[in-house]
Amino acid sequence: MSRTALALTHVAFEDAGLLAPVLAERGIALIYADVPVTALDTLDVISPDLLIVLGGPIGVYEEEDYPWLKTETALIAQRLAAQKPTLGICLGAQLMAKALGAKVGPGKAKEIGWAPLALTEAGKASPLKHVDGAKTPVLHWHGDTFDLPDGAARLASTEICETQAFAIGTHALGLQFHLEAYGQALERWFVGHTAEIGATPGVSVAGLRTDTREFSDGLERQGRLALNEWLERAGL
Repeated sequence: MSRTALALTHVAFEDAGLLAPVLAERGIALIYADVPVTALDTLDVISPDLLIVLGGPIGVYEEEDYPWLKTETALIAQRLAAQKPTLGICLGAQLMAKALGAKVGPGKAKEIGWAPLALTEAGKASPLKHVDGAKTPVLHWHGDTFDLPDGAARLASTEICETQAFAIGTHALGLQFHLEAYGQALERWFVGHTAEIGATPGVSVAGLRTDTREFSDGLERQGRLALNEWLERAGL
């Protein structure tokens, strides 16, 4: 029986990125669900071998404007309760944190651009050892942050964001940063996030493009190692 990964997207250009070829190489079929226009009450999030919850430019607390966030959070809670492999990235990690009962809200500053992670001792023993700040910077693109969920291990931090990654056992991994994003595909982000880029002091398309060209090869190499090791540990 073939294995499947279900990826929940919130905007088209924030897709699975580096995860797509990694999963394909492992024989795992990737299926997308476009959350804002999907009938979430009919969505099966338990059967897939892997659930991936991707990013987006909204906050988990904006349920009045985006009422489907309540349903999505409940589905993620069900998946986590079943202790089945779950990976959340940026908004996805924030949704996981909320589903686990942690507080999510605006951070002390926006964090947009390439910068290194500082790993905790738990992080150094985790698959994130491959993306330690000494090996590659990673892409950050968020304004919100979250408290560490009960029972979770903090894996990484930056100066702006204390919890850049958390894990629960080997089945759940939440990443505030973008391990999946690199290369030419980020040109879509520079268009889709143009208003946010223009409103953030010290951030420009030109600067983001220059850093992306400089750091993408290293991120692709090290990110593959991190993702493959996490999938192995998760039984995939």
